[in-house]
Amino acid sequence: MMFKLFRAVWFFSLLGVLGAMLYVYADLPENVIVRQEGVETVLLARDIFFYIVLGLVTIVNVLVFIISAFFKQEQSFKAWFTGLIVTLNFFFIVGLFLINAYNSDERFDFSRIGFVIYGSVGLIVVWAISWPFIKFFTNKKSN
Repeated sequence: MMFKLFRAVWFFSLLGVLGAMLYVYADLPENVIVRQEGVETVLLARDIFFYIVLGLVTIVNVLVFIISAFFKQEQSFKAWFTGLIVTLNFFFIVGLFLINAYNSDERFDFSRIGFVIYGSVGLIVVWAISWPFIKFFTNKKSN
């Protein structure tokens, strides 16, 4: 039951990432600033940036199907892994909108959104390290 719920949430998070990608792609300039430190600036063409992000999102989200095929009987692990992919999708959405804001012509105070970026990374870390605890307590409960 829990796996089906996580699978539905994963599907909507995938739709959210794809929607964010399309929205950000339409709003980006021809050359996207990916990283800027002092004098060095890393620029990518908008199309190349889009396809790199699309490839990364595809690889990460296909892992849901691969893990489901390998762990057919382990419903709790499949549910946890699907939740991990949901948190990664949330991070992708935050990252896309951050790059969009950085490349826009509007002035934006980036110091005010640090908690969102670090919060999405923290969510991934907390979810990733939660599996041993989940496994421990489910084994303890079944004994």
